[in-house]
Amino acid sequence: MHPIISATELLAMTSSGDAPKILDVRWSLAQPDGRAEHERAHLPGAIHVDLENELSSHGEPGEGRHPLPTPEQLQQAARRWGLDDGDTVVVHDADTGVAAARAWWLLRHAGMADVRILDGGLAAWRAVGGAVESGTVEPEPGNVRLGWGHMPVVDIDEAAALPGGGILLDVRAPERYRGEVEPMDPVAGHIPGAVNAPNLDLLGPDGTFRTPEEIRDLLGGLGVDGRRPVAAYCGSGVNAAHAVAAMESAGLRAALYPGSWSQWSNTPGRPIGTAARPTQPAEPASVE
Repeated sequence: MHPIISATELLAMTSSGDAPKILDVRWSLAQPDGRAEHERAHLPGAIHVDLENELSSHGEPGEGRHPLPTPEQLQQAARRWGLDDGDTVVVHDADTGVAAARAWWLLRHAGMADVRILDGGLAAWRAVGGAVESGTVEPEPGNVRLGWGHMPVVDIDEAAALPGGGILLDVRAPERYRGEVEPMDPVAGHIPGAVNAPNLDLLGPDGTFRTPEEIRDLLGGLGVDGRRPVAAYCGSGVNAAHAVAAMESAGLRAALYPGSWSQWSNTPGRPIGTAARPTQPAEPASVE
């Protein structure tokens, strides 16, 4: 199933009476709780999803800032959202799809087959004349039965080893990759051997995903050719899920490193890269 749906396609679906279940995952580092924005305006029938508390668990710093929820936690949340077995689900956020991709990835990981990201989010929906409503939506509880393990994942040791035979993509902004700034985590830099591929570069000027051809061209220059294993990480696993979705839209399969830089930088003894180009694990700087 293609991971992306356009606002025009979704409008046609809802107009035909074949409306999917819609989840509103508005979130950002600057404003993690998107409930107020949801209550001001959302797609008709959309259910608010709390990324911090429903799409993440809470653990020790060494687990990263947004550890994956347990399967049980996700199933409980999905039933609260009113999801049933076999549902078609569309997830959206304000615009870029970064937050929505976290829900897309988790539901796919949990075995739901038909989950798509609204390309361009609420902004794109409004641009094609889609109606919005305010307030909150309280659905009838669903009965969905979720599994686990349907999307590829790498752990911290597998991420460390991947540059030896595959491609590890650091999808954060270039200045964070180079170690010039670090607004969130205790150490600046990148995982040695990782290459920088900012996930927002996979979007066009209007905030929608680039075409599959453009995505393949952009990542092909970094060695992503569909033959070698690929994994993506970011600060805490959210933006990396967005990159995974973009790659899947282009026919490229990539694993997610959920712990990402927030786990790596909180783990003593892990080497740190700070050069503009990929560096190897022999680099002396490390997390103390």
